[in-house]
Amino acid sequence: MSTLTTVLIIAAVVAVLLAAGVLLRARSGPGSGTRSLKRRFGPEYDRTLERHGGDTEAAHHDLRERVERHGHIRLLPLEPAVREQYVAQWTTLQERFVDAPRQAVADAERLLARIAATRGFPAADRYDEQLAALSVHHPHHVDGLRRARGAAHSSSASTDQLRQALLQARGLFEALTTAAPAHGVTARPRKASGHGRGQLLKPKGSGA
Repeated sequence: MSTLTTVLIIAAVVAVLLAAGVLLRARSGPGSGTRSLKRRFGPEYDRTLERHGGDTEAAHHDLRERVERHGHIRLLPLEPAVREQYVAQWTTLQERFVDAPRQAVADAERLLARIAATRGFPAADRYDEQLAALSVHHPHHVDGLRRARGAAHSSSASTDQLRQALLQARGLFEALTTAAPAHGVTARPRKASGHGRGQLLKPKGSGA
C-alpha cells in the first residue's frame, strides 16, 4: 500500500469521525448536557431523575423531549382586568380554606389549570401535556400543581398537608400571573392580596 493511499484512508476515517461528531451534537442540541439541564430545570431535574430511578440517560431524554415539544410556546399576556379576576378568585378560595380545606385546594388546582391555558399552555383536560409544558417554563413552581392535584384527590391528606399544597400552588399562581417568565426565571410578582398567607390558611379551631 503506497503512502498516498494510506494518507487518503486516514483522512477519510477522520472525516467520518468528524461528521459523526457534528451529527451527534446537532441531535443533542444546545443546552443538552447535565449542567445545562440542571441549570434550566432546577428542582425539576432532580424530580425527573428520581422518577427514572436514577437513570441519567432516560431523565435527560425526557427533559430534552419536553423542551422540543414545549420550548417554543410564547406565553400570552394577561389583560389587567383578567388578572384582577384571577387574583380575586384566588383570594376567595384561599379564605375558603378556613372552612373547607380540601375544596379550596381542589379549586386552586382548577384555577391554576385554567390560568395556564389562558397563558397559552395546553388545555386543562390535557393534564400531562400541560404539566410537561409548565415544567419547561416554570420548573421552580410546577410542583405546586402536582401537590395541589395530589392533595385534592387524596382522602387521607391532613389539614397541614392541604395547607402546604395550597402554599406550593400559590407559588405557581404568582408565576403564572407575572407578565413574562423566561426559562423558569420569573420576576417577583405583586401580591395576590393584602393579607398574609399564614393568616388565611389557618382552619378554625387550629389554635395557630
